[in-house]
Amino acid sequence: MNNKLNPYLNFDGKAKEVMEFYSSALGGKLTMSTFKEGGMPHDPSEENKIMHAMLVADNGITLMASDTPKEWEYKPGTNISISLSGDEEVELQGYWDKLSAGGKVEQPLVPAPWGDKFGIRWMVNIARKQA
Repeated sequence: MNNKLNPYLNFDGKAKEVMEFYSSALGGKLTMSTFKEGGMPHDPSEENKIMHAMLVADNGITLMASDTPKEWEYKPGTNISISLSGDEEVELQGYWDKLSAGGKVEQPLVPAPWGDKFGIRWMVNIARKQA
């Protein structure tokens, strides 16, 4: 197995909603487990929050997420971007259309744009074809 680097996002009770949205946009297989299912000794009011979610798209794109337990600091910010790059322009345009729907688009999809409705900055980059 090759090593992989993939984003792992944290949310404050929205991990299920976010990952279902990303699954609808990117396709693939989504698995999720709650804190209760994982046997984690957290506050009973958090037992149905997502302990771990993983989306693996058919093309190998992998995205993970979880909800942040109350005892951990949750500090959303703008210090994370997710880069989705390649040269399959039609495929990338499809992802862009789905991910940007309802979100704040800072720049339209032209060779090098990026944002989604959950505050995560996606960088969908279509590589220029070599002449």
